[in-house]
Amino acid sequence: MPAFDSISAYEYLIYNLKNEYSQIKYSTLILKRYGAYVAEVSGTVFFEKDVHLNIKELIDFRKKQIKAYSYEVYAKKEKQYWYDSQPHPNEASLQSTFPHHKHIEPNIRHNRVPSPHIHFDQPNISFLIKEIENNFLTQFFPF
Repeated sequence: MPAFDSISAYEYLIYNLKNEYSQIKYSTLILKRYGAYVAEVSGTVFFEKDVHLNIKELIDFRKKQIKAYSYEVYAKKEKQYWYDSQPHPNEASLQSTFPHHKHIEPNIRHNRVPSPHIHFDQPNISFLIKEIENNFLTQFFPF
């Protein structure tokens, strides 16, 4: 069952992440229901090598859409990057994935790049976990 078909399907997705991804140590993700069709997901997914992902999503299951999100990635307690959907309509470099973008170093607060893999109409968690696995949990990562 696709994850946005129901709140219970999305609950299944988030509560079974450790079964799907062996490098997850544990998760504090919870889903709070706000009525029959709206829910908030919040918490942290902890990985090997002191890496973690903070997640906050507001989802409308009637429309099958994420309404708002924030994803932050930390390694050794230092923020590495984050994704958000705060619109920046005057930044031409971000228009290809408007309003989705990623904050990266240097000058992480103001250095933004397009985010072609982040969406409102599908779950983003699998992409975020795979990105963390590729960037931080491979044998080549110095941590």
